[in-house]
Amino acid sequence: MDAAPFALPATERQIAYARSLALRNQSLLPWEVQQDRRLLSAWIEAQAKLKPSDSGQPTSKQVAFAERLARIKRRAVPDECFRDRALMSKWIDGNR
Repeated sequence: MDAAPFALPATERQIAYARSLALRNQSLLPWEVQQDRRLLSAWIEAQAKLKPSDSGQPTSKQVAFAERLARIKRRAVPDECFRDRALMSKWIDGNR
């Protein structure tokens, strides 16, 4: 997939956003696509529609809330809760 010689280069903002989408979706951002603004725009549009891959790990908001609850209750969040979103959710519900 060669970029046409008259193709506009992708902007830094486009590339940064595309990289964040690639991380979120655990997909590859091809080098050729990064060289052409129109190709990158189409790639971004397709990736933005995808649902992020679910790792099963708790979200950063869950972890922060659980740690705040743990400090208030003076107890530790069990290690297994940091590896499973559902366990973290149950721990939070049980310690509110």
